Amino acid sequence: MISRTILTLATTGPGLYEFTDRAVHFVAQAGIATGLLTLFVRHTSCSLLIQENADPDVRVDLDAFFRRLVPSADDPAMEYLVHRAEGPDDMPAHLKAALTPVSLGVPVMDGRLVLGTWQGIYLFEHRARPHRREVVLHLAG
Repeated sequence: MISRTILTLATTGPGLYEFTDRAVHFVAQAGIATGLLTLFVRHTSCSLLIQENADPDVRVDLDAFFRRLVPSADDPAMEYLVHRAEGPDDMPAHLKAALTPVSLGVPVMDGRLVLGTWQGIYLFEHRARPHRREVVLHLAG
């Protein structure tokens, strides 16, 4: 049995956007007791993460780390970048997406996602301006 859907997530700029509740709802409605939920983001300048969802400081620190790891294209350390067509956040967003997953797999048992107590599912937006991102959910059991 297979169930699938596409979620649209609105972002307002860089950061982590939790959508665990939407994935949990999808799995509950699918009626598949045992399987694997595959999540795939259909963009090249954002990514997906499973990360702690209890302390918001984790999201702040992750965002700060990646901004430090891959600064904006107007930073002197990034002068080597050639691709600048869509602004100073574009190529750095592609680099961050290359370092983080664009797909995830989460087991399903007894009709529920098998996430740990403090784990949540996030879209990790790497662009500065708002976007509408699509995440494909595919549940096979």
